[in-house]
Amino acid sequence: MGAIYVLWLRELRRYTRSRVQIVASLGQPLLYLFVMGFGLGAVFQQAGHGSYFQFVAPGIIAMTVLFTSTFSGIALLWDRQFGFLKETLVAPVSRFRIMLGRTCGAATVAMLQGMLVAIICFIAGFRPVNMAMLPLAFIFLMLIALVFAAMGTTIGASLKDMQGFQMVMNFIVMPIYFLSGAMFPLDNLPTALAVATQLDPLSYGVDALRAMLIGQAHFNVARDVVVLLVVAFALICLGAWRFSKIEA
Repeated sequence: MGAIYVLWLRELRRYTRSRVQIVASLGQPLLYLFVMGFGLGAVFQQAGHGSYFQFVAPGIIAMTVLFTSTFSGIALLWDRQFGFLKETLVAPVSRFRIMLGRTCGAATVAMLQGMLVAIICFIAGFRPVNMAMLPLAFIFLMLIALVFAAMGTTIGASLKDMQGFQMVMNFIVMPIYFLSGAMFPLDNLPTALAVATQLDPLSYGVDALRAMLIGQAHFNVARDVVVLLVVAFALICLGAWRFSKIEA
C-alpha cells in the first residue's frame, strides 16, 4: 500500500505544481459549456426539453474527467522516454502496485479537474435538483475517472511514442465522448446509434451523473453502477497485464 500511496501522491503533486496545465485544461470544457450550453438553449427549450444548460452541464463535467484521465497516459510515455519509469520499475515493488498507484493518481487528478468545472457550472447558474445527491454524484465521478484513467494507462503501456498515443486517443476519446449522450438526449435515436451509445461506457457515467444532479436518467441507475464497476475492473486487469509486459 505504501508504494501505491507514493505513486498516487506523485501524480497529484505533478498536477498541482503546473498552474498552466490547470488553466489550459479548462479551456475546452468551458468552450463547450458556454457556447453550446447557451447557444443551443433556445432550440432545446422550444423542443420541450427544458433548460439545455441544466442538461449539458453533467455531460461537460464527465467530458472533463474523460479527457484528463485518459490523457494521463502521456505522462507514462513521458516517464518512459526520459528514463524515470526505469527507476520506478527497478524498485522492489510489484508492477501491479505501480500501475494501480499511477492509475489512482491520474483518477484523482481527473476528479479534481471535474470538480473545478462543476464549481464553474454552479457559478454560471447550474442548480442540482437535490443537494443531498451530491455525494452520490461524486462517487460516480470517481468511477468515471477510474475507468478512463485505467484505459489511459493501458494504452500508454502498449505504445512507445507520444505521436502514436495522440493518434489513438483522437480515434478513441472523441467517439467515446460524442456517443455518450453528453450533448444530446439518448431517447428516440436510430437503431445503430442507440446500440453504439449502449456500448460506450461513458454513456452510463453521464447517465448516472444526470440522475444524481438533475433527476433525469435514460438507463437504470443500478445498471449504470454495474457497467462502470465491471468496465473499471476489466480495464485495471488489462492495464496490469500490459504494464507487466512493458520494457522501460
